[in-house]
Amino acid sequence: MNFKQMLLGCVLAACSTLALAGRSCEEAPIRPETVSNALALATQVQTLLDERNAEVVLIGRAGQDLTRWGVYYSHFGFAWRDHPKGRWTVVHQLNRCGTDRSDIYDEGLANFFLDDLWRMEAVVLVPETGRQQRLAYVLRSGAHLDLHQPHYNMLAYPFNTRYQNSNQWALEVIAMTESRDVPVRSREQAQQWLKLAGYTPKEIHLSTSTRLGARLTRANVAFDDHPGELRWSDRIRTVTVDSVFDFMRRRDAQAEVIPVKLSPARPQDHTPVTPPASHSPAPGPQ
Repeated sequence: MNFKQMLLGCVLAACSTLALAGRSCEEAPIRPETVSNALALATQVQTLLDERNAEVVLIGRAGQDLTRWGVYYSHFGFAWRDHPKGRWTVVHQLNRCGTDRSDIYDEGLANFFLDDLWRMEAVVLVPETGRQQRLAYVLRSGAHLDLHQPHYNMLAYPFNTRYQNSNQWALEVIAMTESRDVPVRSREQAQQWLKLAGYTPKEIHLSTSTRLGARLTRANVAFDDHPGELRWSDRIRTVTVDSVFDFMRRRDAQAEVIPVKLSPARPQDHTPVTPPASHSPAPGPQ
């Protein structure tokens, strides 16, 4: 084995340990139990949202086992009751499978869970009514699209506009709705407001070999937006579901965070769920 082969082996081994998102890009038939579970969990979540008489909530899912990084839920978006495409449509950013690009998608609750997830679980944060109304206004106006940066980086630094990941986009939309004194109309303004408001990103530790492997083998991972003093000490800070939910709970004393686990089928669980919007075309890991 020559040096190049040894180096490639080390790179691939290091990269295999980096899996900070949870949707597979492999093209494979969807298993019947996956469809059944997604519909059942969507029904449970929809029932919960209707019982709370909610308008817009933050909704997360557990795409992959990230507990080694201190992360439980991998991805979140906004579930909007009155979306023009259908009741309880989820608005979120997704990576185009395996590439360095993303788009904003609108899809039904069932589609949101229609993946081979690590755990068929959801987490819902229900803000107080005024915050829900402001989120609905932004989504209705289309202003959320102004904050989209299509150059995707799974581990984007929260206070740099070079890249964006899905949780970061949603957090910047929250900044747009939370800032009351100074209007937020750009990513730069959103990030500045988040700093002033005390948002704290999640810090994980990634060795140089892991970062090298990820950068060389994955189009959707980069580290050049992270400050050198953090990167050189193997400290990577990024936006996670938990960090955003913690931030919201500090700001909103009325916010309710509700984990939802797929429960065994019962007769009342078979209430038909709202038909999902069209499914997203092969997004990347989330």
